[in-house]
Amino acid sequence: MSKVREIQTGKRTPRYRFFEMLPAFISYGMFLLLFGLSAISPVLGSTYILLIVIITLVKAIGVAIRVVQGYNIMNKGVKVDWLKRLKDLEDPEASYERLAHTHKNEYGYDKHLQNLCMMAAAEEGYFPKPSQIYHAVIITMYNETLDVLAPTLDSVVATTYPKDRMIVIIAYEERGGPATEKVATILEKNYKNKFGAFILAKHPADIPGEVIGKGGNITNAGRVLKKYVKEQGLRYRDVIVTTLDCDNRPHPCYFDQVAYEFVVHEDRKRLAYQPVSIFTNNIWDAPSITRVVACTNSFWNLICTMRPHTLRNFASHSQPLDALVEMNFWSVHTITEDGHQYWRSLFYFDGNFEVLPIRAPIYQDAVLSNTFLKTLKAQWMQLRRWDYGASDVAYVGDYLFSKDRTVRLLSLVPKFIRLLDGHTTMAAFAPIVAFGGWVPLLFNFGSRDLLAHNLPVVVSYIQTIAMMSLFASIILSIKMLPPRPKKYRSTKKIIMVLQWVMAPAIALVYTSCCALYSQTRLLIGAYIEKFDVTDKSVKK
Repeated sequence: MSKVREIQTGKRTPRYRFFEMLPAFISYGMFLLLFGLSAISPVLGSTYILLIVIITLVKAIGVAIRVVQGYNIMNKGVKVDWLKRLKDLEDPEASYERLAHTHKNEYGYDKHLQNLCMMAAAEEGYFPKPSQIYHAVIITMYNETLDVLAPTLDSVVATTYPKDRMIVIIAYEERGGPATEKVATILEKNYKNKFGAFILAKHPADIPGEVIGKGGNITNAGRVLKKYVKEQGLRYRDVIVTTLDCDNRPHPCYFDQVAYEFVVHEDRKRLAYQPVSIFTNNIWDAPSITRVVACTNSFWNLICTMRPHTLRNFASHSQPLDALVEMNFWSVHTITEDGHQYWRSLFYFDGNFEVLPIRAPIYQDAVLSNTFLKTLKAQWMQLRRWDYGASDVAYVGDYLFSKDRTVRLLSLVPKFIRLLDGHTTMAAFAPIVAFGGWVPLLFNFGSRDLLAHNLPVVVSYIQTIAMMSLFASIILSIKMLPPRPKKYRSTKKIIMVLQWVMAPAIALVYTSCCALYSQTRLLIGAYIEKFDVTDKSVKK
């Protein structure tokens, strides 16, 4: 295993700076290429536009298919009695003899029988028993109220995993002040008797070398957990750590499913576990713009579960404590510690690291502040922070060409290309598809080239076909809605369908512009070194 590789801070090396600037170079270069090709020839400009529009169309169709598949598999996954399957693993030999000749039309049942057979044939102690496994849940908070945090704790209590083997850590910020400390104390009083352990971990303010962000907070909580586990005589390898934001509500079967996957996989130390983040907690209360963004983000997370080779840590995720202790927990030098943890783990374990999809959701809030304008600003801040994940391009690119690289080149290059492609296409494609059809004609106004003159119409037709694929997402967004609060009329569902008319404009403002903003900051070296906490308001 390699030494933990951290991102460069302060003065960067020339190679690192090149890769920091690369996403912006490519994104802005795609715009310049459009204008340059159109100035040279209307045919070249039109062909370039058509290529991007067709790629967008193919992706839109793929998204529609994958999001439906992901939703269906998630629904099958949450219907499984994972706690019962865990109990089967306690005595795999007896369970296999009992179940070997049975068959159930249930998600993963045949695989369950294979796991029992494998474990029954293994030497005693090779696989841990489920009764040995503990779940540690780190819940972060800054200045949120009980209205936000209590439902999160209630949802953890409502999970089916045995509570005597759950350790809850409230990771709160000293910079939150006395009000935050008071909320943490109330939570301890109300919930300390509902779990095996309930710990408060105060993250000191202004630690040298740390950016102001979530990474430092959960790392501090991880160290507190490490000390507790050692004092209790537990083994690091028997503890799974899950990080939750203050508004995250895990599905009742989530911890059971994670524990099951943890037990049946042999190289469990080199695995992380990623649930499906679904932003629907307060979807009825959020304004239309942030509802569309929330649904789109939920769809993307569903799609990622269908493509495990592209899966990365995002928001809430789980990882074994022994791996975290060895890696000194999470990075304290970046505001995007979740996605960055994937690359950090991949390099530490010399490429032998994987993120497993968990077919269970963790429900989160759509962005909602106490006024409409503040909500729009908060949504911008959230997406800007997520898009700052482009900073990982430099981290990965620099490692790719380093002399001490231990990850195979043929394995890492495709991952790097997907990382770079994801950020650049997110920044450039929407504006080019929306407005690019007119560029060849404007540069060649007197030209009689038929392709340039008809390109806006052709692009419009293709866009219409792409929008038709949006219907699947619209239907799915309605199916994913939680029960309607009594304060809203049933006709509000109509608004939730009509809101998708804004999707193209929202993609321009909140997808492309946020991505370009973050990439531009990296380009000029104006680094974002503070985690802007998203407002968590509750509409009563």
